[in-house]
Amino acid sequence: MHAVCYLQTPCGCLAVEDDGKYILSVHFTARPACAPRPSPLGQKALLFLQAYFAGKRPVFNLPLAGRGTAFQQAVWHALQDIPYGQTRTYGQIAAAVGRPKAVRAVGQACHVNPWAVVVPCHRVVGANGKLTGYAGGLNKKAWLLNWENAR
Repeated sequence: MHAVCYLQTPCGCLAVEDDGKYILSVHFTARPACAPRPSPLGQKALLFLQAYFAGKRPVFNLPLAGRGTAFQQAVWHALQDIPYGQTRTYGQIAAAVGRPKAVRAVGQACHVNPWAVVVPCHRVVGANGKLTGYAGGLNKKAWLLNWENAR
């Protein structure tokens, strides 16, 4: 059974989906922030997000569903190593996962990242430092980076 809970944040509503054992996704949604009571795991994920949007630097230590190719999982793991308030380029992430020429593949892995904010693909920028693609929209990517840099 899947549970979905919602949290209204300063940059948009986030939905958290879990199956009781794993966080399946965290994504921006247009749905209003109202839902049945979250599962215990969903509640923990909401507490992380609330702390993040309160300006704290929480550590996410909940289990994420292991889906995606081995390359995508390597990219998602590397994204979690980017410190709060900092950025890395797609090329730097490609090099970090041992595939320095796979810059576009890193971008695709970021695009299909199922855990917005939690796995911080918003911290990945173009080679020139400019903001490029974000599944939640560039306005949300800019907001998240500005939010982190202001703290």
